[in-house]
Amino acid sequence: MASAPKPNQLTFLLVVVLLLPPLAAAFSEPARYNTLRATPLSTYPAARDHPSHANLAAAHAVFDDDGSGKNHNASTVRLLLAHREAFAPPNATASQLLARRLARDAARAERILAAAAGNATRARRGGGFAAPVVSGLAQGSGEYFAQVGVGTPPAPALLVLDTGSDVVWLQCAPCRRCYAQSGRVFDPRRSRSYAAVPCAAPLCRRLGSGSGGGGGGCGARRSGPCRYQVAYGDGSVTAGDLATETLTFARRARVPRVAIGCGHDNEGLFVAAAGLLGLGRGRLSFPTQIARRYGRGFSYCLVDRTSSLNPSSSRSSTIAFGSGAVAAAAGASFTPMVRNPKMATFYYIRLVGFRVGGARVRGVAERDLRLDPATGRGGVIVDSGTSVTRLARPAYAAVRDAFRAAARGLPRPTPGGFSLFDTCYDLRGRRVVKVPTVSLVLAGGAEVALPAENYLIPVDARGTFCLALAGTDGGVSIVGNIQQQGFRVVFDGDAQRVGFVPNSC
Repeated sequence: MASAPKPNQLTFLLVVVLLLPPLAAAFSEPARYNTLRATPLSTYPAARDHPSHANLAAAHAVFDDDGSGKNHNASTVRLLLAHREAFAPPNATASQLLARRLARDAARAERILAAAAGNATRARRGGGFAAPVVSGLAQGSGEYFAQVGVGTPPAPALLVLDTGSDVVWLQCAPCRRCYAQSGRVFDPRRSRSYAAVPCAAPLCRRLGSGSGGGGGGCGARRSGPCRYQVAYGDGSVTAGDLATETLTFARRARVPRVAIGCGHDNEGLFVAAAGLLGLGRGRLSFPTQIARRYGRGFSYCLVDRTSSLNPSSSRSSTIAFGSGAVAAAAGASFTPMVRNPKMATFYYIRLVGFRVGGARVRGVAERDLRLDPATGRGGVIVDSGTSVTRLARPAYAAVRDAFRAAARGLPRPTPGGFSLFDTCYDLRGRRVVKVPTVSLVLAGGAEVALPAENYLIPVDARGTFCLALAGTDGGVSIVGNIQQQGFRVVFDGDAQRVGFVPNSC
């Protein structure tokens, strides 16, 4: 028969039991932190090289016809991007630019949410092409511009790049109504490669049948030029002739017979750009049109606002189309694309969770971020034109609360927040701070670890920094371009996947 434990043995066992929780905590994984340089916004006007000067002059040289008549094509097409803030008035301060950016951002996000809810606006005129697109250009929120040569010889045109649009269009002379743009309006009469699409062409019939336009792009007409029209939710509209044209990119890479809208009647909230280069998933988007020659892959890398406005910075925003755009994604964290039959333009992914400080965030339920194909609601979009990431309200609240709890080295959040941000910190007088890490957990095992400057951003010159995320009740979540900064984001349409490569600009 076993003897009863002695008093000293009982004391030892009790001490061990009491020490177990502290010992377990000692051996658990410590919270992870990033280093953030707490540089507030400048009080002085932002320094910038205006693209209409040196940059556009360089573009003229890139697009010059060498007279050989040869098509200088390669397997990959690359071009530089300029942030729209390079077109701001020269006396605008960083705080003013941020306020305008957040206002544009709110308008675009509202339009995407309305489209996801089935409220996309159709064209207001009879016939032609009406597309339920969500253009950053129409909302004044096109964030990144590219210089493209249009026609033969190529005439430089500044186009907004937009993953939320499926159409390529630009203003054309003669104008019935045209808004003020940077550079000359394209005149198709001066191009040897311009070709109007007739009503009888299959392209015109597909235009109508794919957009609910009825009777192709000609209505009841059976002859004459094919017409296009795109109407946006704010009442802005572009209308004109559907045509094919040659587009020229860097190193004289030429892409012939691209279907474009040549807009003679354009009105609304369009800003600076000559038109739009749609990068969506639809049949008339630029990536789809060049798929046979270059494949369905493209990638972009967006630098932060400071780098984009600093003439001495060696970093620049770029976009690439073709095999090289995907081949450059070695080491990328890939996740499958998801298609929304109700919103076929956008690039959806499955975001299944978050990590804050290295720990998986409890309270982020996958059901809050999952797409419902039957209704088209929910899901997560990767968007080039939205700046601030929006998350379904329950998911956002869980991430925000986890960040606040892990940010022990920061002061208490300031009451009231700033604009759409509700978690802000007064970091005045601090040069370097430690902030909890934040990572996106994607389907397929991919994780995207964000740099500190991608989620805690300065919002004024006093030293206020805010968590650059927001909640939404609109049903769809959006990964914005602030969180994409510094990553090469790869849209591999052939393999139906999206990848993120860090430190790639």
